[in-house]
Amino acid sequence: MESKMNDNMSEMLKMPEGVDSEISHHPVTVKEVANFIIDIERMKPDTSESVLSTEFRDENLVNIMLDSIVEEQIVFELGSAPLVHFSRTGEYECSVTDSEQRSLVLNPNGAELLAVMLQGGSDNRKVYLNMSTYVHPSPSTRARPVALSIKDTNYYLSCYKKGEVPTLHLERVEDKSTLQRISSDSDLMRFLFYKRDSGLTISTFMSAHLPGWYISTGKEDNKPVEMCKETDNRHRTFNIHSQS
Repeated sequence: MESKMNDNMSEMLKMPEGVDSEISHHPVTVKEVANFIIDIERMKPDTSESVLSTEFRDENLVNIMLDSIVEEQIVFELGSAPLVHFSRTGEYECSVTDSEQRSLVLNPNGAELLAVMLQGGSDNRKVYLNMSTYVHPSPSTRARPVALSIKDTNYYLSCYKKGEVPTLHLERVEDKSTLQRISSDSDLMRFLFYKRDSGLTISTFMSAHLPGWYISTGKEDNKPVEMCKETDNRHRTFNIHSQS
């Protein structure tokens, strides 16, 4: 083992140019090794004064050996996103139409909303929404967190993935108080949308749970309200009129 240590030491220590060395295969002490390293370091032009001094401590030997054989690695530990909470501040009733002036109506054959151009006398089919507003954790952000429910019901709009595609759903919420305060790591984030206004009454609604996906209507009449990306060929802007 001692012979192997000497062989390894001769490989680890790099001699100054023009100087050769030979390490004996006889047993050596730590002091002899230290003296050998000091002699080598003295031959190097950039050796610091602390190494050349007569006060040579154990840590000096360790530092010299580490400088020769250890490659420093810096590891950055990425922290998780800080936990934030969305607190509800109020609620108001509103009517909603898309950019084609189509109203939202319930599909009688299923739990979904349709965008329909209503004719005279059929306004009773129109769905009114209750819009709950929340305090945004970042006050400088222009978008406002909201939750959308169908008036006089316990059904809320939610966005989550069904398979691989984000989809819009109508979910029944038995206890509305559970949506009073929503944390960013909660599954209830699917009920929140970022409402961004581009005029007095014109807004878009982006999913807070799946950013980049918006509530939208299709190009044709009487088609379901669905989620889409910003680049999709669908209508993403809505006219919001408060009824209070």
